[in-house]
Amino acid sequence: MLWSIVGILIALWVLGLIFEIAGGIIHILLVIALIVVAFKVIKGRTTG
Repeated sequence: MLWSIVGILIALWVLGLIFEIAGGIIHILLVIALIVVAFKVIKGRTTG
């Protein structure tokens, strides 16, 4: 589920770069998604 959301956000970010639409919002969402993924990876490694 998380990887699907990250994939969708990356696709929207690329489209935003190409067509210059919703620039700021997409970048903020991408940064939030990257922080969540990093947190999940770090938390998964420490508990495993």
